[in-house]
Amino acid sequence: MLTHLKNGHVVDPANDRDAVGDLYLADGVVVDAPTDGRRPDETIDCKGLIVMAGAIDIHSHIASGHVNTARLLLPEYHRAFQSRPGATGLSKVGWTTEETGLRYAEMGFTTVVEPAMAPSSALHSHLELADIPIIDKATLVVLGNDDFLMAMIRDGESESAIADYVAWTVSASRALGVKCINAGGSAAFKENVRKFDFDDIVPDYGVSSRKIVKTLQGAVNGLGIPHPLHVHCNNLGVPGDSASSAEATIGAAEGLPMHLAHIQFYGYGTEGKRGFSSVGQRLADLVNRTPEVTVDIGQVMFGQTVTISSDEMRQFAGRPQASPGKTIIFDHEANGGGVVPMEYKQKSFFNALQWAIGLELFLLIEDPSQVFFTTDHPNGAPFTSYPDIFALLMDRGVRQLWLDALPKSVVRMTSLPEITREYTLREIATMTRAAPARLLGTSDRGHLGAGAVGDVAIYRPGHDKAEMFGRAAYVFKDGTLVVKDGTVVNRTKGRTLTVRPEADKAMARRLDRYFDERFGLPSRWFEVPDFAIGQEDPFKVMPCRT
Repeated sequence: MLTHLKNGHVVDPANDRDAVGDLYLADGVVVDAPTDGRRPDETIDCKGLIVMAGAIDIHSHIASGHVNTARLLLPEYHRAFQSRPGATGLSKVGWTTEETGLRYAEMGFTTVVEPAMAPSSALHSHLELADIPIIDKATLVVLGNDDFLMAMIRDGESESAIADYVAWTVSASRALGVKCINAGGSAAFKENVRKFDFDDIVPDYGVSSRKIVKTLQGAVNGLGIPHPLHVHCNNLGVPGDSASSAEATIGAAEGLPMHLAHIQFYGYGTEGKRGFSSVGQRLADLVNRTPEVTVDIGQVMFGQTVTISSDEMRQFAGRPQASPGKTIIFDHEANGGGVVPMEYKQKSFFNALQWAIGLELFLLIEDPSQVFFTTDHPNGAPFTSYPDIFALLMDRGVRQLWLDALPKSVVRMTSLPEITREYTLREIATMTRAAPARLLGTSDRGHLGAGAVGDVAIYRPGHDKAEMFGRAAYVFKDGTLVVKDGTVVNRTKGRTLTVRPEADKAMARRLDRYFDERFGLPSRWFEVPDFAIGQEDPFKVMPCRT
């Protein structure tokens, strides 16, 4: 089937297109205009509409044990819970895998990455991802607190042996990349450590967080995994210490690519009578000076949400702020984790300044290909708040209205009122399409050139940017129309994107012995086979760099 999208304003930074033009889709991909006289089977007049590639979210917790634990902890926010409040922040999400796919598609997102999959629960995560309709998915597998890796580093094993372990873990878990969460922090927490800095030493292993991060960074880069090591730094949310940890981690990049997650939570200083201030300008300047580093924001928005994280130490410390007042902290092999409900209040000095710090970072980091659009869903806010964030970035007047509603003490502590920058459509397309595709190594998406997957989002422009990006006029997934006028009209099945770096067979034999001794199970029990998903061709393998 040949579909012709004609007369739309095509915004495609990857191909330097920003003008009115046509687009053709056939057999699930973007194609050149036919030259053989073939007539389109369907034509949609996009005059006056904005045409972009499908959006990509590189960091959103949409599957895994933590997500399900949050659902169990907060039944009052389920649709099935009859006596729950009629309208809450979480009700906008719906809390089902089904609605996750529908809501993302309605906003024009077609690829989403779950950034924290434990190797031991990989099969569970992929089964849940398979239930999410329409969008393509991917996962990042978590390493950096596991006994096997830290013992290898402690014992001085070779870079090639460590790379084989990383390659086996990524391939076995069907991940797209590697995430490191408070490297060594959860292992130290098990030894009653409650504060862990970048150069602190993990008890019993004699390795520092810095050493773990650098080792994983080198392994990921050496294996040719396109997405650089995805780092959740030490001391998340701790004023003063969080900023120092982020700065030290950025300094450790040393010319090799590295990605820092939810950097808003590291933008906290200690100035002022409350001991809480913004260092957004300082962090933004550092990112601007370090081109090998990319970041995502983790924007805080006001309302009810829930924090879920494998940073066991941070979640344990955050229990007193739980709202409602119930939490779950769990401990197991490698990273444990925790679930802590959170309500961000507009009239709270601390919450309002968190909101401002995220926007400072968005607006002060100069290159939109270095900064990525996330709320660390659901930690900073549900992903359904994205349309409001687009409006805040693109319209200074909207920002001022929000600022006017904040406590005056917050306005005095942020540079946000003085920032005049307004994101352009091209910058939005770069940050949410072209740059994420390049960062993830998924060259088949994020652009509208011939051969790209037929993922297209079409918007009605208007003064209200939140309305524009909240309800796409049309969305095509793999060339099939799935959304019309902000409503899903076709529930397709996406696939999960993976990379398959090869490990030496000796590592598989070694891990067989290790898993048998540790768990009484062979290593193949921790591998994710195609047939387990129950779908035809559930995975799409993306190439590693050669």
